[in-house]
Amino acid sequence: MKKLLSTFTVLAAVLASSGAIAQAPYPSKPIRFIVPFTAGSGTDIIARTVGDTMSKGLGQPIIIENKPGAGGTIAAAQVARGEADGYTVLIHSSGHALNPAIYPNLSYDTLRDLTGITPLAALPNVMVVSPERGWKTVADVVATAKAKPGALNYASAGVGSATHLNAEKFKLQAGFDAVHVPFKGTPEALSDVIGGRNDWFFAPLSSALPLIKDGKLMA
Repeated sequence: MKKLLSTFTVLAAVLASSGAIAQAPYPSKPIRFIVPFTAGSGTDIIARTVGDTMSKGLGQPIIIENKPGAGGTIAAAQVARGEADGYTVLIHSSGHALNPAIYPNLSYDTLRDLTGITPLAALPNVMVVSPERGWKTVADVVATAKAKPGALNYASAGVGSATHLNAEKFKLQAGFDAVHVPFKGTPEALSDVIGGRNDWFFAPLSSALPLIKDGKLMA
């Protein structure tokens, strides 16, 4: 239906001081990728893809740890508190940059305690609905939402995530209200849309595409 672009960014705690790198070969042990969403989410898929390639190139395992919750701030706080030795890396979404505005009492400073390394991937979101709803176009969704103010709901992969903010922008532009139902990751949100418990979801295309092809979701 409608695609909005979400930029995924690799972020890390200050990876390593130059002295630490000079003292010993790097990496000399496994590296952990901390992912703030559940397994199967768009960010998780990117982390596992990059981790597999990095592991082969570096000769060390890349361990994926999923730490979902609170818009990714739980995972970010864990990395911020960790050792700045280059072995703990946070793989986050664009929501990381917005979290200080959404969560004013964070236990870490986004700019001081974490260092951005590089943009990693651009992942499109696609609006998906259950075929059982009978909607064929975005206009159908908007018409129903306007006819039943506040009666529809939409899923997201967490407060402040791209899947949440894209839906909010859609609501504002279309001029209707709907209830936000946040989850800890994409798979849970997709499951609720398929089951009819939520009306739509701006899902990462990589996660939604197999379900669209199987006819379980419509985009």
